[in-house]
Amino acid sequence: METPRYPYVAVDVPESEAEEAGALLFELGAGGVEQRDATTLARGTSGLVTLVASFETHDDARAAVDELPPAWSPRVEEVVGDAWRDAWKQHFEPFRICAGVVVCPPWREVAAAPGEHVVILEPGRAFGTGLHETTSLVAEVLRDSPLAGARVLDVGCGSGVLALVALSLGASGARAIDVDPDAVAVTRENAARNAMGDRVVTDDTPVERLAETYPVVLANIEARTLSQLAPAILARVAPGGRLVLSGILAEDVAPDQLAQVRQAYASLHEREVRRKGEWVAVVYER
Repeated sequence: METPRYPYVAVDVPESEAEEAGALLFELGAGGVEQRDATTLARGTSGLVTLVASFETHDDARAAVDELPPAWSPRVEEVVGDAWRDAWKQHFEPFRICAGVVVCPPWREVAAAPGEHVVILEPGRAFGTGLHETTSLVAEVLRDSPLAGARVLDVGCGSGVLALVALSLGASGARAIDVDPDAVAVTRENAARNAMGDRVVTDDTPVERLAETYPVVLANIEARTLSQLAPAILARVAPGGRLVLSGILAEDVAPDQLAQVRQAYASLHEREVRRKGEWVAVVYER
């Protein structure tokens, strides 16, 4: 029997462009994107971040390369054999995403401390283990926010982790939307794993087509997309409501990102900016 070979696309980008590049790779059909830099065993090119994106077929990978900027040195490579598919799982251990909430993959067990909630999360085909600083920033804001009985809108839900954290912290329900059908399916599966399926409505409706307003709106997506979607996201924040934006690089890393987001959301009151690593989250109130 012939040994299976799986294609992936590798690109080398400045760290300030990694979020944008990852989003573009997903848009072009990547099933998953791994980031490699000087901290990984499989090191990226010196001074750059290497993103490795898996694709179903070599034709899909080659088509993606044709759409990527040449400056990123996009190329098709391949992995031989099947063991790699689940190898990452041995490194995904339970972790505390914020005070009071532990995220645990379904192949591990964890005993919750008194008053602590456990969210069972399988990222599956969607972006979002919850480990990234942009995600934990939002989770920490949620932990410090009045959520009791509130309905939450999660724009770009990925694996659904933030919607599930919000429900664990007292929200009454969540609308989780993502333009990626795989993310919608994974969010639905994770809601069921946590016995929250009846409290989460998830689909691929674009935020521009929503009509309802929400007291809490979350959007952890790339900064440029946050600015582009500002009119639609702003329209979803209820009077007196709170908006949490993440996926924004700090000013000393990417000088224009925070300024552009602030300009796009200037109609709201900026309550605070939180930072973790090179990333910031901005909290607004209407």
